[in-house]
Amino acid sequence: MKRSIDLKEISDGRLYTENDMAKVGCNDCKGCSACCQGMGDSVILDPADIYRLCRGLDMDFQRLLEKYIAFGVVDGIILPHLRMEGGQERCSFLNDEERCAIYAYRPGICRIFPLGRIYKNGDFCYFLQTKECVSKVHTKVKISKWIDVERQTDYKRFLIKWHYLINDLEELVKKKQELSKEVNMRLLQSFYVADYDTARDFYEQFEKRYDEFIMWEDYQ
Repeated sequence: MKRSIDLKEISDGRLYTENDMAKVGCNDCKGCSACCQGMGDSVILDPADIYRLCRGLDMDFQRLLEKYIAFGVVDGIILPHLRMEGGQERCSFLNDEERCAIYAYRPGICRIFPLGRIYKNGDFCYFLQTKECVSKVHTKVKISKWIDVERQTDYKRFLIKWHYLINDLEELVKKKQELSKEVNMRLLQSFYVADYDTARDFYEQFEKRYDEFIMWEDYQ
């Protein structure tokens, strides 16, 4: 999701890499679930998120769609996001104890919070959103530890490819609005609806789908 922001207004003014320390620790969110409520459709799910959720919950994409996720339009592109429930817009995975029921395989946006990413020149850095987390005390944690994903080099490579693919598709549907339906149908089928084999490596499956999709995109 693109955002027009002034980093000076929402951050500490620094850019971070995964090897840096940042004040993101919040005492394990004890007694607090503020960031799991009122998020609307902003917790957008990428293919790695879907793979982790399907594997962790032992569900396919269609079953996730029935209960836990929904579709929304982001800059002309249809993407899935976590479903919120009730007047407080509680995350559908927030349990009765106000804790995340899927913490081990939570989505990427949840993993980096209260960090954000800023992409530039085929790479990205993190920035600390100083006004997002309501905790009064924050401790320094190494960002790679905070994000807590295996094979972080592969994960970062995936994030960059996915970001720029979505960016290219947004530009494509702006220029050729008549392609909007086909672009979105192909994107959803290629990277979401067609189930991943959760017993196999995600990145190998993503790369194959990515290459096939790029071949189609090149002809547009």
